[in-house]
Amino acid sequence: SAILTGKLEPGERLMEIALANKLGVSRTPIREAIRKLELEGLVIMTPRKGAEVARITEKDLQDVLEVRESLENLATELACERITEDEIEDLKVRNQAFKDAIQKGKADFSELAELDVAFHDVIFNASKNNRLIQILSNLREQMYRYRLEYLKNPEYYENLVEEHALITEAVISRNKDMVKNVMDCHIRHQRDAVLNLIRRQEAERTRKQ
Repeated sequence: SAILTGKLEPGERLMEIALANKLGVSRTPIREAIRKLELEGLVIMTPRKGAEVARITEKDLQDVLEVRESLENLATELACERITEDEIEDLKVRNQAFKDAIQKGKADFSELAELDVAFHDVIFNASKNNRLIQILSNLREQMYRYRLEYLKNPEYYENLVEEHALITEAVISRNKDMVKNVMDCHIRHQRDAVLNLIRRQEAERTRKQ
C-alpha cells in the first residue's frame, strides 16, 4: 500500500529492521513480503544495496498496458453479451459516483483511484469469466501505480468522466465496436499521460546528476 500510494517512493531502499519496527512485526514477514513484491515488479533487488522500490519505467508501463488493453477489451466484449440488469444499474451507480467525486472536488487521488477500480470491476465481473476476472485482479496492483500517477493531474479529469460515460453507454447498448474504440482511447490517454510524466522525471534526474 505504501508503494502504491507513493509513501515509499521509487528508488527508496527497503530496510527490513526499520520496516519491521514501523509495522510492529518480525523481520520474517517483511522479508516474505519483499520477495513477493519483487515477483510482482514493485521491488527490485540490487547487489550490495538490497531491496528498493522499483522505479516506474517506460518499458514497465508499455508491458502492463499492452496486457491491460487486450484483457479489458475481452472483458468488455463479454460484458456486452452477458451483463445483467442488476449489473447495468450497478455500472450506472459506479459511473455516477466517480463523476460526483470529480465534480465536487473533495476526493483525493487515492479515493478517485478506488472509485475508478470499482467502475471497471463491474465490467470485469459482468464478463462471467472467472479465470479472466482472476487474471485482471492479479494485474490490478501493477496497474494501480500508473492509475494513481494519471489521477494526480486534474487536467485529465474531464476526459475521464466523458470516457466512463461513453463506456457505460456502450456496454448498456451492447455495442462492441463502440466499447472497443472508447476503451482503446481510455487506455491510450492514460499511457500517454504517464509516459510524459516518466520522461519529465527522467530529465529532472539527469539534470540533477
